[in-house]
Amino acid sequence: MDTLQITLSVIFVLGYAAIALEHPLRLNKAAPAVFISFLIWTILALVYGDEMAHSFSHHMVDVGNILFFLIGAMAIVEVIDIHEGFRIITDRIKATSRIKLYWLIGGISFCLSAVLDNLTTSIVMVALLNKFVAKQEDKWTLAGLVIIAANAGGAWSPIGDVTTIMLWVGGQVTAMGVIKSLLLPSIVCLVVAILTLSFTTSGPIEQVTHKEGPEGGTSHLERWEKNTVFWLGIVSLISVPVFKNYTHLPPFLGIMGGLGVLVSFTEFIHNRHPKWKARQHMTISSVLGRIDHTSILFFLGILLAVGGLGTSGVLALTGKMLDAQIGNIYGITTAIGVLSAIVDNVPLVAAAMVMYGVEVYQQDHTFWQLLALCAGTGGSILIIGSAAGVAVMGILKINFGWYIRKMSLPATLGYVAAIGTFWLMNH
Repeated sequence: MDTLQITLSVIFVLGYAAIALEHPLRLNKAAPAVFISFLIWTILALVYGDEMAHSFSHHMVDVGNILFFLIGAMAIVEVIDIHEGFRIITDRIKATSRIKLYWLIGGISFCLSAVLDNLTTSIVMVALLNKFVAKQEDKWTLAGLVIIAANAGGAWSPIGDVTTIMLWVGGQVTAMGVIKSLLLPSIVCLVVAILTLSFTTSGPIEQVTHKEGPEGGTSHLERWEKNTVFWLGIVSLISVPVFKNYTHLPPFLGIMGGLGVLVSFTEFIHNRHPKWKARQHMTISSVLGRIDHTSILFFLGILLAVGGLGTSGVLALTGKMLDAQIGNIYGITTAIGVLSAIVDNVPLVAAAMVMYGVEVYQQDHTFWQLLALCAGTGGSILIIGSAAGVAVMGILKINFGWYIRKMSLPATLGYVAAIGTFWLMNH
């Protein structure tokens, strides 16, 4: 590496250290992410001059496609949530047996995350657990299973996880390619985790006995209205891959079309209740205010920073080093998956996309599919390894050490089983 590449690498490492230590430092991770992207691209512009403007614009188009897609998807989920559309699922969970609940909660989380995303699914399912699980230990165990299931479910869907979205939008994988290759390994990951939990935990799950209160702000909405909002939102999300396949337009355009249809319908049902004063917090302007803007800024900063490292040649050198030291795509992707349990998988996948590119591994190559699987499921090994885990940890105050003792083994066995299944399918 030359002096410039070393300087940029140090800036990125120091910035990422600040991101990883956001809680002790009491510093939102979006701040260092956008700042290091500013520093990296400013230094590149000062060194190379005007030619960097074209390179930056190229990276900004790619990053913008991802961010606009995420904003649209987040808005759709918020519209469904604020109209209590998810009650179509949560109201149907009646099981009391521990083993049945493992399979039921795991299965629902797995399926939901493939359509919504692993973060949103985890938040929805934790809200459900708070309603009917009494003991903290049981609640934490089921929440840990939600994290594993949501990450596994997001890995095989082109819209189920930020990293899979990045690979899909970037052209490394196709929707049908990732579904056909990763659905079975992802299912195996969840099944092995549930079986492990079934053998390592026992006893009944005590449920909350008090009755749920009134629905509150949405009590004016009829059941058919809530259900229609839910299904319109789900159809809007799952139709995006079809839209991209037939039009070859960016996926964010399809997601924006679905959002427009959904919001139009919600305005229609609001107008059916003209005297309802509570509707103000359910309008599109209010919904957009509920989106996690700090995560959007974080993705913007980290993706641009990684793009700057790629432009400088740092990531190309790193890729050559990995090839020389490991020399096997299974070893490289497995290592990335384990590392994603410690650091965020977004920069890891972004770096891999730049290090190798479709020139090295063509679209739907085993490398890209395995990268999506490992980065998605590997984050479950530690609770801090995924956005879903961090969110659940914050909501339920789950202890880091408790997760390692109780949930890391099922998550690790599921991770290894998923990779093994993928290997068997391709050999």
